Amino acid sequence: MKIVPPSIQETAFNCPYCGAYTSQSWAGLVRDPIATPFLPTLEDVEQFAIDRDLSKEKTEEFEEYVDRIGRGDPFLSVEQTSHYDRRIENAWVSRCFNCHGIAVWVHKRLVYPGRKAGVAPNQDIPPEIRGDFEEARGIFDQSPRGAAALLRLVIQKLCAYLGEAGKKIDEDIASLVKKGLSPQVQQALDVVRVIGNEAVHPGTIDLRDDRPTAERLFDLVNLIADQMLTYPKHVQEMYDKLPASKLEGIRKRDQREKKSE
Repeated sequence: MKIVPPSIQETAFNCPYCGAYTSQSWAGLVRDPIATPFLPTLEDVEQFAIDRDLSKEKTEEFEEYVDRIGRGDPFLSVEQTSHYDRRIENAWVSRCFNCHGIAVWVHKRLVYPGRKAGVAPNQDIPPEIRGDFEEARGIFDQSPRGAAALLRLVIQKLCAYLGEAGKKIDEDIASLVKKGLSPQVQQALDVVRVIGNEAVHPGTIDLRDDRPTAERLFDLVNLIADQMLTYPKHVQEMYDKLPASKLEGIRKRDQREKKSE
């Protein structure tokens, strides 16, 4: 995948939200005078709908608007304003063509969302585990050692997701090997386990190797997800597309083989 860091000098780069290399549209900011910022909540929707006598459709639209406000990410409003009085200089927003996420820039700095290092996580990693992966990306520049420790936690959670205890990585790895884990993935798991474990114990890892080591861990976690999550999913999808008659034939064959054992 092509890697182009976000920059105000580019019209295409890797999105700080979704990680995709794609086109970015740019827009300036204008001053729109208000008294104080107002952040509506879902509790405000019912009263607002009554006060404004909104239809069911408009109420649902407002609920979606309030829900997006609550997520904390900037987005484009459908409303148009005409009472601004001047442009805000030295500040811009970029919008991703792929995910439509909006990034906020001041001068040359990306101020929102925080710049994330490393590769994007495999999308088959469960969301609750993927959040730890993304957190590791977010702190990587400030604390590569902390990122390594978080990635070790990702491995523990992945093991638990795959049916293991999720407490002792050594035991989880041994159990997964018995279930058919490939030697290559076992080696990747061991590397993450060893490096991640050392990363949380001061003085046991060469600080000069911290950054490149943590960078490798991102790739290793995705390798594990590729082997244990993505590949089986694709195989299952291919299998499910077989005609019913073929699936029945496979089922009968498996029954015959089981009886002959």
